[in-house]
Amino acid sequence: MRRQQEGRMAYSRESAQELAQSALLYLLQQPELAAGFLGTTGIEAAELRGMIGRPELAVHVLDYLLEDDSRVLDAAAMLQVSPTELISARTVLSGPGSYGWDAD
Repeated sequence: MRRQQEGRMAYSRESAQELAQSALLYLLQQPELAAGFLGTTGIEAAELRGMIGRPELAVHVLDYLLEDDSRVLDAAAMLQVSPTELISARTVLSGPGSYGWDAD
């Protein structure tokens, strides 16, 4: 569950995972994004279904979206969250300090 904290949303591990799953569904509905995601991660389409719900897939999804400003802005708009919420969710799933991002 997300909770409001100083104008931002604070994520639990569960809510961060849920946001990442929503982001994955968004990504898979965009053929160019889906192809780019699979190509970048090396994940085969056939193995994707078995990975759903795993934290490492969630981090890969969020990383892929966060690598490009237009991807993160478009995804945030479609998911009706702020771009910083995607970063916050990624930090919760991977731990503070990963990739130089600090926890909220």
